[in-house]
Amino acid sequence: MRQGAVGHVRLVERQGRRLVEKRMTEPSRHDAEVLALRALAHTGMPVPELVEVRPGSILMTLMPGERLDSEDADVRLDGLRASATLLRRLHELPPPDGLPAAPDDALIIRRYRDAGGPPLPLAIPPAGATVFCHGDWTDGNLLAANGDITAVVDWEAAHLGDPLRELSRAAWGAARKDPRSFDVLVEGYGADPATVQAWLPIHAAELWLWFAEAGPPEYLEKLTAELRSLPTRTDETYRALVDRP
Repeated sequence: MRQGAVGHVRLVERQGRRLVEKRMTEPSRHDAEVLALRALAHTGMPVPELVEVRPGSILMTLMPGERLDSEDADVRLDGLRASATLLRRLHELPPPDGLPAAPDDALIIRRYRDAGGPPLPLAIPPAGATVFCHGDWTDGNLLAANGDITAVVDWEAAHLGDPLRELSRAAWGAARKDPRSFDVLVEGYGADPATVQAWLPIHAAELWLWFAEAGPPEYLEKLTAELRSLPTRTDETYRALVDRP
C-alpha cells in the first residue's frame, strides 16, 4: 500500500471515488493526524483531504505518485531536495491547537543509558522555536511523480517541536541510505549543518531504543555494531553518524 505505514490501511471505493481508509488503535495518533490534516487543508501543502472521520478510523483521498523510497538513488535525492522546501514551509505555518508536545529528549537519554546502549555524546541542544512538525518526515512518507513531491502522508506523529530537531531526524534517516542525503536536505532547508548535526546522537539513541523494544533483532545488532565503532571525539562522532549509510 503506497499510503500509510502505521495501523491498518486499505483502498476503498465510495461513489466511484478511490479513497484510503486508515485505522489506528492509538487514539492520540488518530487525533494528531486529524488535527494536522484539518489544519493543512487550505495551506497549499500537498496532503490528503479528509473525507470522513470516525473514532479510530480516517477516510481520506488517495494521493497521486509513488513512494520516494521506491525510486532510484538520483531521483530520490531530487525528491528529498524538493521536500526540504516543503518541510520549511510546514515549520512556518501556524500549528493547530491540541497537537502533542515534542518527544522528551531527557527521557530518551535516560532510557538509553539505563538500557545499556553503546556510548554516544548525548546532550540536548539549546531549545529553538516551537513549530508545527510532521514527526516522521521520511522518504517512505513522501510521494513523488515526475520529480515533484505530490503528497506528504502519515501525519499521526504530528507534534509541536523544534524545527532543527525534525530536520536532523529526517536528514540522518535519509543519510543512512545515502550519505549525500544529509547535505541535500540541510542545504535545501537552509540550515546550518553543525547545528543540525548536534541533534544526531539523540536520533541514534531513539532509533536504538525502538529496535531494542519493537524492532527485529538483526536491526538492533547492526545498529549496535555501528554505534560501537564510532570515533570517541564528539566532532568525529557527529560526522561518522552522517556518513554511515
